[in-house]
Amino acid sequence: MKLTIGFSPCPNDTFIFDAMVNGKIDTKGIEFDYVMEDVETLNLWAEQGKLDITKLSYNAFLHVIDKYALLHSGSALGKGVGPLLIAKQPLDLANAANYKIAIPGINTTANLLLSLALPQAKNKTEVLFSEIEQAVLDGQFDAGLIIHESRFTYQQKGLVKLIDLGDWWENEMKAAIPLGGIVIKRSFDKELCATVDSIIKASLEYSWKHYPELQPFITENAQEMEEAVMRKHIELYVNEYSTDLGTEGEHAINTLFTQATKAGMLQGSNAEMSIFY
Repeated sequence: MKLTIGFSPCPNDTFIFDAMVNGKIDTKGIEFDYVMEDVETLNLWAEQGKLDITKLSYNAFLHVIDKYALLHSGSALGKGVGPLLIAKQPLDLANAANYKIAIPGINTTANLLLSLALPQAKNKTEVLFSEIEQAVLDGQFDAGLIIHESRFTYQQKGLVKLIDLGDWWENEMKAAIPLGGIVIKRSFDKELCATVDSIIKASLEYSWKHYPELQPFITENAQEMEEAVMRKHIELYVNEYSTDLGTEGEHAINTLFTQATKAGMLQGSNAEMSIFY
């Protein structure tokens, strides 16, 4: 059986999926045909139902829950891992409505958190996540919403943090931050979904077994990243929630869905659907 799967070239994703897409573990008769794209492309593809299994932002999941169900393994949740709003100099967030902000995508969880924390900040433009820092430095935007490895590089470039949206979420909601999840088409039966879940978990266990060595699949797909930054990236975004969401992870995701519904971002039948397969 062949299934299509999509994830990003970021080290946390290639670390998780390396073993299962490159034949390093038993995939129980399933062949995974993978594609790597930035998260916003994967979010848009999810709306089209393009892939059988895909990484997506939890914000995007709000809008495709009728097509996809969440797997228990492979997610990116945690504490101290949230997106940051940065600028060239300190800015008063009371005036956020007046700032032009670069965001990594309308459907990203980063943008959802920004919308919840600063609902008045509406002047947003989508920019590829890896280009946001430079766009702010060039003066194209007053502020930028950064994710992924940019957390580790913005200060070196002379940028300052306006707000850590992860800290805001944790303080306000008392829950871990749901960033990205792995979903599977609802048309598949529960047995197949559980099998895929177990394969992802085994793939992740394989990678941890060989860590801190970085496999070529990780280093060759990372975007001009030093190995030390790759390891920071993996250690920050791949954690116990990635192996299995567990009770705390499920609580965090349910909290996000509840807040999105209260803010009018999730309406109709989607608000009533089960998150998991």
